[in-house]
Amino acid sequence: MSTDSNGPITTPFNAGSTAAEVIAGIDLTGRRSVVTGGSSGIGVETARALAGAGAEVTLAVRDVGAGERTAEDIGATTGNERVLVAPVDLADLRSVAAFTDAWEGPLDILINNAGVMYTPELRTPEGWELQFATNHLGHFALATGLHPALAAADRARIVALSSVGHLRQAVDFDDIDQRRRPFDTRLAYGQSKTANVLFAVEATRRWAGDGITANAVHPGAVLSNLTRHMSQDELDKAIASGYTFKTPEQGAATSVLLATWPGLEGIGGRYFEDCQEARLHREGDTGGVAAHALDPVAAERLWQVSLDMLASAARAA
Repeated sequence: MSTDSNGPITTPFNAGSTAAEVIAGIDLTGRRSVVTGGSSGIGVETARALAGAGAEVTLAVRDVGAGERTAEDIGATTGNERVLVAPVDLADLRSVAAFTDAWEGPLDILINNAGVMYTPELRTPEGWELQFATNHLGHFALATGLHPALAAADRARIVALSSVGHLRQAVDFDDIDQRRRPFDTRLAYGQSKTANVLFAVEATRRWAGDGITANAVHPGAVLSNLTRHMSQDELDKAIASGYTFKTPEQGAATSVLLATWPGLEGIGGRYFEDCQEARLHREGDTGGVAAHALDPVAAERLWQVSLDMLASAARAA
């Protein structure tokens, strides 16, 4: 691994690496983990890799039935019986609070994997735009609610799944819920994915003293439930343009790398793609990380705005 101060961190892995390859030789016996959205897509393979290395894995899912079927499958393929299921609806703060209130003991790994993409204009009961509410606020409430458990662990890690879509839109603090302009689902999605990176930046700044680090990842494009709001024409165009889709096992690799790889101990507040720390995005690039997503001022502001939004919802409840 390279940690040259003049360049991004590099690892021996790449876009074609799988979660199993990344975690090979790592022993997670005695470690406890939570994977949101762990019953579909790359969440399944993320959870499978952690369980295969000996970790206790809790699948935090909306559909408990699907979660139980996934847990049974992971248990059968890994021999690990400590694959648990708990209900969590990230768009429902009461559901998130019920999960965090019920959690007991330390938590070593939190993978904020669940998400929605390109939804029509939908809002939570609080009036929040659904993608921002689910992808950012729900995970923010989950992480802050689990902070004592993360602090009680030995060098806990948080992984926040972002997307190349973050390049499209910084957080618009004057119109987070897109009420002052025509609704654009891609900009709303992009904003929520920028928020995921900013969360990792500020969580590391605030919680590094508690031994907690957080990083953001772009897993790559995987055909899964996440793409259900994309039309077939959009998918066909993406494929025709030469866009490479990963398998779920490959899509899970960067998350698993950030969650477990010993060489990344103490590393936080960064954005990774294809198992490497991303370079700053430049005009014409297809990837990289936008400067607006690493802005420490925006990260601190988003944290306070998020706290205020949750507090306002709590008062109204």
